[in-house]
Amino acid sequence: MRRLLPHPLLTLTLALLWLLLVNELSAGHLVLGAVLGWLIPFVTSPFWPERIRIRHLPTLLHYLGILIVDIVRGSFHVARLILRGPAHLRPAFVEVPLALRTDLAISLLANTISLTPGTVSAQLSGDRRTLIVHTLDTGDTDALVAEIKQRYESPLRKIFETGDESC
Repeated sequence: MRRLLPHPLLTLTLALLWLLLVNELSAGHLVLGAVLGWLIPFVTSPFWPERIRIRHLPTLLHYLGILIVDIVRGSFHVARLILRGPAHLRPAFVEVPLALRTDLAISLLANTISLTPGTVSAQLSGDRRTLIVHTLDTGDTDALVAEIKQRYESPLRKIFETGDESC
């Protein structure tokens, strides 16, 4: 069964994402979403170096909720910054030390930061222990690092790595 359906959660996620993107619930889109949801993981499974294991599903759901709230809140914050003009911006590059070690968790953290308006992941150090983040507006870089580690890195570590309970 694993060979025919290599990543069932990803299959379901892709099918639901397809339905959200087309914004139409019809039999044709349900079938196409299911086919795409199955075909993409099936075709790409040889390129996945390791099997994804979600260690704590409630934390993943909580993390997704936090991410959605932060994207909406960040959108309003960036809109307010744009309306105030460039003279009020305080851009900075910030080094975020990483406790994450797996490729998946580091990639998800970098993507989360880039999805959140006002911040973008700029570079991962060669030793994969530091992520450089550009922020559009920050007064306290230490507070930004602490927020990234608490809101994003700690839950990702609990979801995909050690099962750390400190989220």
